[in-house]
Formats: sequence, structure tokens, C-alpha cells
Amino acid sequence: MQYRRLGKSGLQVSALSFGSWVTFGDHVANRTAETCMQLAYDAGINFFDNAEGYADGQSEEVMGSALAKFGWSRDTYLVSSKVFWGGEKPNQTGLCKKHVIEACHAALRRLRVDYLDLYYCHRPDPNTPIEETVRAMDILIQQGKVLYWGTSEWSSQEIMEAYAIARQYNLTPPTMEQPEYNMLKRQRFEVEYERLYSQIGLGTTTFSPLAAGLLTGKYNDGIPEGSRLAHTQFDWMAEKLARLQAQGGIEILTSLATIADKLGATLPQLAIAWVLKNPNVSSVILGASKPEQLEQNLKALDILDTLNEEIMDEIEIAISRFREIDA
Repeated sequence: MQYRRLGKSGLQVSALSFGSWVTFGDHVANRTAETCMQLAYDAGINFFDNAEGYADGQSEEVMGSALAKFGWSRDTYLVSSKVFWGGEKPNQTGLCKKHVIEACHAALRRLRVDYLDLYYCHRPDPNTPIEETVRAMDILIQQGKVLYWGTSEWSSQEIMEAYAIARQYNLTPPTMEQPEYNMLKRQRFEVEYERLYSQIGLGTTTFSPLAAGLLTGKYNDGIPEGSRLAHTQFDWMAEKLARLQAQGGIEILTSLATIADKLGATLPQLAIAWVLKNPNVSSVILGASKPEQLEQNLKALDILDTLNEEIMDEIEIAISRFREIDA
């Protein structure tokens, strides 16, 4: 395993991390979730990602139960949560001070930890002044309930506003952003955020390196029965697949698979290694519904050094023909 600094902070985070989105408490059995967590930890992963909105809190319950069962030393792993989608009633959602603080307390109970290493604002909240959210995060940090806070899917302008407010009032600024970043979705990470890496030392924990499964190649011939896209709750992902196909994306995936084969790797391994190749990536969050999936994806580290300039140029030629799919 490789370890990288989280932006300009001193925190060391594993280059590959493990997340529970659309798996824990939903599409995988608790025992499978535990097996994947132990496998990840044994492989050197030290960051486990979660959110209050994942399976309505059940994801955090499952992860918290596993953490209590394993009894790992608290200084050997990082755990996160995200705040925004907590319920249907007023003040159960968004980023007002009340919800930010209460959601943190609830996450601590579900995860069975005394503090969160990382705490993210899961989306920007147009109904709450950014200053109120920054102050709420600073309160939690001063109380020792959160060590680092950041954002997820915020615009560069919103991140810079939060950073400026924190500096103006001597509050704790955001340390990291959690964006989607993969071969099929690059614009925000590579262009919009570019100035933030040098100007404020922004760290990144990227998600969906396989573009919600599109970069596995398993959907090239349609949607297999029992797969994630076969569920109606993921109709939005099926629509992305349709747009990919309409743009000739299957041919592009075939070209990428040929490059992967030349390296003795799979298409998912190539896609993950490509994300890791970007020096502005602190950690790539992996997801898995089966231990064998995680085992295979962890091998992306084995081909990282083979992605030389020539290979990266080949990949760029393949994916440059593709117009980015909006989420």
C-alpha cells in the first residue's frame, strides 16, 4: 500500500480507501461487509468512508458494528461521515448548525467511535449561509469530535468562499474535497479545481473510479440480471449507460480494455491506476459487493508504475473522443 498526505495537512491516508456507498446496509450482507473491511485493512487501507445518507444510516451501523468487533487500534484507521441527507423533516437535512452538529453526534453513535477523522458537507446547501456551516464545523473540531472537515461535490467558488471565511474569522478551513473522478468525468477535478491544489493545498478523496461500474465493461452487452443497474433505484445510472452507448462509448471501453490487456491487467485495474496517477489525488475510494472484487481492484497498485508517458498518451487518445457524461 502507498500512503499520501491529505492535501497540505500532515495526515497520511492510504492511496486506496474503502467506502460503503450502495453496499453496506443495502445490497450486501453484513458478514460480507465485514469480510471486505478486514480484507481492506489487512491490505493496508486505513481510510473507511461513510455518510449519514447511505442506506438511511444503516451503512454506518454496519461499519460501526464491524469496527467494534475487530477492535482495531483507533490510531491505525480513519473513519468518515458526511452530513446533508438525514431525514424528511425540517432541520434533518442541509447544512445548518443544528443539523451539522446533531448529525455528527448521530454518526458517532452509529459508528461507535469517539470522534470522526474526516467529516464532509455532502453537498452545498443554498439555504444556509456558508459562514454558518464553517462555524459549525469549527465548533466540532474545537470539541474534538472531528479532526478534519471538507466538502463533497462543491464548486471551486464555494470551496474558496468557505476557505476565505475561515481565514477571516480564524476558524478551521476545509482540508479536503470528495469529488467524482474517473476517465469519463474529468472536467471539475482537472480544470475547475486546478487552482485549489496550489492556492489552498486542497486534498481529495475521489469516488466512483469505475464510473458506477461503466468502466468495468460488464455493461457492454446490456444490463446483467442482478447487477446494480438492474435495480430501479439506479435508473439514473442506466441513463448514463445509455448516453455512453449513444456516444460510441463501448468502442472506447474496448480500446481501453486492449491497453489493460497489454499491461496484464483488467479494465477496472487500469481505470483505478489512471486515477491514482494524478498527483492531486490523495486517495481513491473503492467499493465492492464481493471480497474477490476488492482483491482484484487492490491490484491496481501493481500496475501504477507501468503507466508511463506512452501508455498515458494511448489512454488519452482513447478517452479524448468521449464527451463527459454529466451525473
